[in-house]
Amino acid sequence: MKQTSLRLYMFLSIAAALATMAVKFIGYFLTGSVGLFSDAAESVVNLVAALVGLWALTLAARPADEDHAYGHTKSEYFSSGVEGALILVAALIIAIESVPRLFHPEPIDQPFLGLGFSVFGAIINGVLAWFMLQAGRRQRSITLEADAHHLFADVMTTVGVLVGVLLVAITRWYILDPIVALLVAINIIWTGTKLLRQTGLGLLDTALPKEDIDIVNNVIEPYRQQDIDFHALRSRMAGRRRFVSFHVIVPGDWTVQRGHTICEEIEIAIHKALPDSTVFTHLEPKEDPVTFQDIELDRDPIKS
Repeated sequence: MKQTSLRLYMFLSIAAALATMAVKFIGYFLTGSVGLFSDAAESVVNLVAALVGLWALTLAARPADEDHAYGHTKSEYFSSGVEGALILVAALIIAIESVPRLFHPEPIDQPFLGLGFSVFGAIINGVLAWFMLQAGRRQRSITLEADAHHLFADVMTTVGVLVGVLLVAITRWYILDPIVALLVAINIIWTGTKLLRQTGLGLLDTALPKEDIDIVNNVIEPYRQQDIDFHALRSRMAGRRRFVSFHVIVPGDWTVQRGHTICEEIEIAIHKALPDSTVFTHLEPKEDPVTFQDIELDRDPIKS
């Protein structure tokens, strides 16, 4: 799937956000329920997040240039970070609207009609979120995954509001409306915190997951039988792009051409096994003691 296809999902997310905003705010204005208001407020956040996500994917698609030699794929973390922050803002707005209703509960007008609008919006978000999550996982797009999780949180919000409004309609305990809204806010905070944590890990150059590292090790393992060894394996993620580097240790009497050929062969094999990966190798002779000292991130110049 190309970046243009990923951006198509964001355009769909924008359209879905506009549609759900309309139907959910209609539901809120018909009922006056703060539970339904919390549901509608999150749809506004969905729209802003989708716009930021579209910008991030557009920037991430740009090729490497003189000022960004490693590409622009890290821009996706801006999207997930903004989305996580906006989710927390939405939770705050819901709480501000709900707390006064705890002390001054109000009846809900036309609850079933209002719920009908809200559920319709949730169905739109749920279907789109499922497809976006599958595409995001396949393409390792944190922007798509973040937006999908946000839309799923929106669906869960609607489910919570649905239960709350139904209970209010049945029991006439109007205080249940703000209580449900606050519970929804707590759920939204949990989702936003997870997104912010995922963004932070990406910005801190977190290593590739174990399954990716296992793929790298499976590629290089057969070369050990050719009197070749490896160490100083490092990896990091930058959005969809994966970076892998390690040292290739060969006999000192090999020619430069032979060592270079082996390194090229290994790099190509890893790139095929891990698409969207950039592989760096460093050739070293096994007879030189410095070879086995040169394994840290910051090489000690005294030892060399």
